[in-house]
Amino acid sequence: MRSETVRRSIVKAVSWRAFGSAATAALVFLFTRRAALSLGIGLLESLSKIILYFVHERCWNRIGFGKHELRPAVLWFTGLPSSGKSTLAEGVSRVLGQRGFRVEHLDGDAIRAIFPETGFSPQERDSHIRRVGHLASVLERNGVLVVVSLVSPYAESRRLVRRTCRSFVEVYVSTPLEVCERRDAKGLYARARRGEILDFTGVDAPYEAPERPELTIDTSALSPSEGLARIMDYVDKNFSTAAP
Repeated sequence: MRSETVRRSIVKAVSWRAFGSAATAALVFLFTRRAALSLGIGLLESLSKIILYFVHERCWNRIGFGKHELRPAVLWFTGLPSSGKSTLAEGVSRVLGQRGFRVEHLDGDAIRAIFPETGFSPQERDSHIRRVGHLASVLERNGVLVVVSLVSPYAESRRLVRRTCRSFVEVYVSTPLEVCERRDAKGLYARARRGEILDFTGVDAPYEAPERPELTIDTSALSPSEGLARIMDYVDKNFSTAAP
């Protein structure tokens, strides 16, 4: 969870007291009609209240009462290309970030763009999944909730990642193949059908569906908002705790 920084507390204190002290000075002038006295009282009150407010904010920042904590975990989105993994993962990352939690989204396409030499053979896919899984586990151990959206077609590779992570949540985006093909804006399925792309998952390369995923989301039956709500409900029930 993010905490209040010293700089932010100072800015908040100054802005609040500037407004409050101006109001105090105006009231004093209204009753006394003495500008110097009004200004002096306003400045004195402003300085004293800034100090008190800053101390108050820093003390409350150290108190756990009323704060929500989120245990770090790895949410691993797997499914066919164009099944909706990235959309759901981005939604989860956005919601968690808005709540102030430390979250990192590792997307398969984005990672391959950084390492374009990564191939698509079974061995290269397996190595790619293991590397991403290792990175996710390191982030998790450092208190980050990691959201991964990766086709990750092989069950054994996903099992290895599960064993590597402390808290692993497999989210199977089970959108049917025909729906994925209709949604494919990049035309990758069509190119694979024509033989222009080899080892394409769902066409000439297998996808081993999870047998016991923690969550199954079919985006042909659920809207993105419904799917997101279901995932966040699971996260809140299993990883979110409120301090007493």
